[in-house]
Amino acid sequence: MEKNGCRIQFTSSRIRDLMFRTSFDPKTMKGDVILNVSMIDKENLADVLGIFKMVISSGLSVSPYVKLLSEGESIGELKVEKGKVGIGSVCSVTIDGVLLKAGIPINPKLGGVVQIRNGTPVRFTDVLTYASTTVDPLEVLMSQGITSVSEMLRSGSGKILANLREAPMIARDEIESRLADMVDAGFSGILEVGEPNTRVLDVPVERDHLGIVVIGGTNPMAVVQEYGIPIDTSAMSQLVPFKEMKRIEELI
Repeated sequence: MEKNGCRIQFTSSRIRDLMFRTSFDPKTMKGDVILNVSMIDKENLADVLGIFKMVISSGLSVSPYVKLLSEGESIGELKVEKGKVGIGSVCSVTIDGVLLKAGIPINPKLGGVVQIRNGTPVRFTDVLTYASTTVDPLEVLMSQGITSVSEMLRSGSGKILANLREAPMIARDEIESRLADMVDAGFSGILEVGEPNTRVLDVPVERDHLGIVVIGGTNPMAVVQEYGIPIDTSAMSQLVPFKEMKRIEELI
């Protein structure tokens, strides 16, 4: 399938490419991670960093590490325009890459909106499969204004962004071990690991597989948008060395 002379790449293919290229090792804290990159007006930087810190502290992000990009700086094909600042946050596909490097055949399935009630995830309310779209599902869903992440932070109930991936149930022990390594490294984005052959947050999984729900790395951006601050986000933008990242606390 081609568009304007260029071959269309579905998001599922793009994710697999990024997974293979991810080299982050949670035990050594070295290697490359995948970033979601957002552009904001320079004058809003302090407010946006404050919002990021609030969301990260609540556990509604993949990692507490971010990367700031100054006016005129470039990352991949993205260039920070005059009067703008770029903020890169860790994308959840980084976790998929870590699992893949451990020999676990992980299958990213969909991105969606998860309903949270009194602090407990209930179900996916809106989903887009990676195989059916050329645009990151969480980018699309965030643009629709159907999240209520800030409400969830205030009351414990709301709608947040999350992703679902599948893995063979035979690899469960290895999955839990690798996810524990990620938690030790500060990656707190695991929302739920389902039981084998069981629906996870009301979404069916393939036979002899289990579902893993990971919090969307774009939740901080969703809150910025909910607060009425202009933000332009490009999910799964670029691989960067983890050593270039800083904890959010260091930037405030």
